[in-house]
Amino acid sequence: MLWAGRMRLGSSGIFIGILLVLVHAAAACEFGPVPDRATGIVCRMTKPAALLLNQETAQVIQAAFRNANFPNITGERSVRLLGKVAYGLSNIQVNDLSIEQSEVELKENDAIDIAIKNVTAVFKGTLTYGYAGAWFLQLFHSVDFEIESSIDLQINIKLMCQEDQVAADASDCYLSFHKLTLHLQGDKEPGWLKQLFTDFISFTLKFVLKREVCNEINYLAQVLANYVHDLAANFVRDEDIGLDISLASDPLIKANYLESHHKGLVMYKNYSDVFSDSVFSPSLLSESRMLYFWLSEHILNSLASAAFLDERLVMNISGKKLQALFEIEDTEVQQKAVQLIFQGTSYNDSVAKVWSLTHPEISLQPEGTVVKSLVAVEINIFPPGEEPLMVLYMEKEITVTIQAAYAEKKLILQPLDSRIEFKVFKWAADPSENDQSIRNFLQKMISDVGIPEVISRIEPALTSLMNSKGLHLFEIRNPEIITRKGYLIVQLDFSFPNHLLLDFLQK
Repeated sequence: MLWAGRMRLGSSGIFIGILLVLVHAAAACEFGPVPDRATGIVCRMTKPAALLLNQETAQVIQAAFRNANFPNITGERSVRLLGKVAYGLSNIQVNDLSIEQSEVELKENDAIDIAIKNVTAVFKGTLTYGYAGAWFLQLFHSVDFEIESSIDLQINIKLMCQEDQVAADASDCYLSFHKLTLHLQGDKEPGWLKQLFTDFISFTLKFVLKREVCNEINYLAQVLANYVHDLAANFVRDEDIGLDISLASDPLIKANYLESHHKGLVMYKNYSDVFSDSVFSPSLLSESRMLYFWLSEHILNSLASAAFLDERLVMNISGKKLQALFEIEDTEVQQKAVQLIFQGTSYNDSVAKVWSLTHPEISLQPEGTVVKSLVAVEINIFPPGEEPLMVLYMEKEITVTIQAAYAEKKLILQPLDSRIEFKVFKWAADPSENDQSIRNFLQKMISDVGIPEVISRIEPALTSLMNSKGLHLFEIRNPEIITRKGYLIVQLDFSFPNHLLLDFLQK
């Protein structure tokens, strides 16, 4: 899955972060003559998700103000009777910042408009001033100051593509000041002095605040872009197997959702993955849920091939697990098969090895995910004091239909029907004992117990893999995994784990 564990957006940085990974400006990148045909993964995020995640605005804006590097502000003016007055504001820091409201709007183009209203903040620092008055009188003073402010921010984000990766230009940033009140040493200074310096520094201070805060927001946008891209790339990678999440075509940005297309090509050592036959159409996804993922059948097939080449499709069974496979029913046929195969050897001294001889073929159908594979089973016994002995070897073509679901933060795989066809059948028993009844027992054992056993091991392994990428940190609500001919759709609602962003911003 792409982005399931780390998606986040919100006004300014949060909202930018997710969009940077999902969307890019059409003019910045070049694609092939039919770019949609190379789409392996699609992500659609609807307006409800944007509104929900936009609630995290305060954290990013606070970080922008907190991390802004406010320079010392200096200036001088000529004042009648007082002569030339010079002033400087230094050690400027931000305290008591709060945000009243934040809104986001998706435009029908490559822009996202973000309005943050009534940001109240108190700036503290030191004011130093001096003037040469009439009759060569010189006076120099240094006082602490506080500036109470109320500000609106308007950020218009332009998205662009750089080296198949999204970047954002948030430099189109405006600050409007509703209030800017200067206090000197708790208003102990004369009122005329406060009024004098308020008039002097207001324009300069507004300019500096706009420049530094907007620069910080733009910087956070770029940092979050790289951060989220790296998280996404890590989420779809396990050791040597990964997915190419670079953009495959231009995005769709609508008033109610935004949609991005990704290549989704499998990357594994020298394995070469090529895809140019996508069946995706925007009409395949709706707008009723917060988040949608569309995955091509080709991706699952390529992942299966990479897992096969990486020798991951191998499993050893022994002890009680092996006993449970062969003692599914207490019948004469079962007892005869166990005696012929294991020759009285304990299950603890026996090992069944199961592996794929070829890479599995995966087909997505309305009834579920159909997996077809040529599988080998080899049983070896280790009698005490004797040489190991291979007592059974089978090759069989197995076709099984699986339905997938996600509940209680666990992946659930439910096998429906299965078909088994023996290709090779060898064992150490007397060939005369190789009758059809024992074959029928083995086929029933594989169908009723063997396949569920394999799936029961895959479920926790995949769940653990996804959780290691952070998926369990999200509150996913009512997820659905829907299969259709040639593609799969995951649709869900979610709650944002805001502590993840806090951890990042505090780094």
